[in-house]
Formats: sequence, structure tokens, C-alpha cells
Amino acid sequence: MQKENSKVNILISGGAGFIGSHLVDLLLEMGYSVTVLDNLINGSEENLSKAKNHSSRFEFIQGDILDSLICFKIMKNIDYVFHLACLGVRHSIHSPLENHKVNAEGTLNLLTAAKNNDIKHFFYISTSEVYGKTISFPISESAPTNPITVYGASKLAGEYYSLAFLECYKLPVTIMRIFNNYGPRAHYEGDAGEIIPRSIVRALYNEQPIIFGDGKITRDFFYVKDTAAVLAQFLLMAQTDRQREIVAQTFNIGNGTEINLRDLLLALLDIMGKPSLGLKYLESRPADVPRLW
Repeated sequence: MQKENSKVNILISGGAGFIGSHLVDLLLEMGYSVTVLDNLINGSEENLSKAKNHSSRFEFIQGDILDSLICFKIMKNIDYVFHLACLGVRHSIHSPLENHKVNAEGTLNLLTAAKNNDIKHFFYISTSEVYGKTISFPISESAPTNPITVYGASKLAGEYYSLAFLECYKLPVTIMRIFNNYGPRAHYEGDAGEIIPRSIVRALYNEQPIIFGDGKITRDFFYVKDTAAVLAQFLLMAQTDRQREIVAQTFNIGNGTEINLRDLLLALLDIMGKPSLGLKYLESRPADVPRLW
């Protein structure tokens, strides 16, 4: 099976990032040939150190999804695409125009290149942020989409672009809405910083983990390697006659369990043996969705 997979070429945009790099590692372990396109704004070549051991089946290209020429050239020998490259929710608060440009227009570039090169299946990795302030939980894929940030709106635009390419050009597409991930290689600082690694680092330096608001915000946390495993299963389906089951479909990928951030961080401090540190509460941030699970 691995020998057969080596003839299958996978493109992963954003493959040097947190989730993308774990997908790269898994697909290489499964025997696939993998190409990564990443501009390294949020990603890191260090995340690809394991992948580089598979030099005959792995290629890294530093480039931007806004560069239509690179997108077209890189797609020539590709069979399947996982599109993860994006700028995140915090970035969208202070740089909405750039966030839209990368997330929406960059997606359009990749879709166009995929269409022009007869890609067998395009997996668009979206986000739970497209749901915004919803009222029914756990959130189902049929829930209304009401994003409250440019990030959520731009990712939703990418969903619509993907479905439009299916309708207009018969490009097989599947949409995955990822909930919060945690695990190795998570960002602990900057716009892409996630609450768990950021809080661990602060606690290690005997600084209080920060909570924005009263801590009642809830999220669904899913281990990053489990996310990669789910994505890989969809790839396997796309290679068989089960592809028809996932074309034009949208899937939530998460744990299905709600936890509020205050309880999460207090449990984290307990595990680290630093319960006396306590938490630091700051003013709520704009556009934090109250519940997302």
C-alpha cells in the first residue's frame, strides 16, 4: 500500500504550520509523496524536520498562496490538495484587509490552479469561527453561519468559493470546519498564539496565565494528531468510490466536549503543580465568540 501511495502527490498549503505539519508527517508515514507550500509567516521549517527524512517523497516550497504563478506551477504534478494556509482570528482584528486578501483571494488562487490542473479532490480546511454566535449546541454542520470577525467571514468566503468551483468546474471539494486544536508545535506567542501553550509558558516563568473576560467563554479542544488522522481518513475515501459520499459535504472536526477557559487553565495549573499562581483577568477582547463547541 505504501508503495502505491508514493505515486500519489499531495499538496498541503500551510504545511509548515501547527496542524499542517502533523498532517505532513502522517501522510509521509502512510507512504504518500507530499509537497508543502508555506510562506513561513506563521509556520516554521523546524516543524518539517521529521518530514525532511523522507527526502525522496517530500518537497518544501517557500511561497505565498497570493502568488498565482507559484500556485499554478506547483499544482502541475499534484493529485490532491489540503488547503490550510491562512491568517488567523487575532490577525483579522488589527489587519482586516490583509486577512481577507490571504484567506479569501489566496483560496481563490489555489482553487483556480487546482481547476486548471485537473486536481482529483480539493480539501478546504475551514474553521468553527464561521458559526459565530450560535444558540444550539453542540453545533451541527447545518447550523446557521454568522461569523463575527473578518477571519470567520473570509474563511466562509473560501467555503463558498470552493462550492462554486464544484458547481461551475466540477472540481471535487470537501469542507472541514476545525475546532480548537492543541498539542506539539502549537503557537505560544503572537497573533497565532493558542491559549494552552501560551498559558503553559507563562506558568513556567511563574507568571499568571491570562484570561480575557470572566473565563466563562467555552471551547471544544481536539488533539492535533487526531485532527491529522481524521483528514487522512478523508483522503483515503477520496481515493475510492466512497469519494461521492464526501463531495460537496461539510464536516465539523472536533471533540464534541465543552470546557470553559477558566476551568481549563485552573486544571492546567494543577497539573503543573502551580495552583497558587492563579489567573490574571483582563478586559474582554473584541469578537470573542462566547460558546463554540
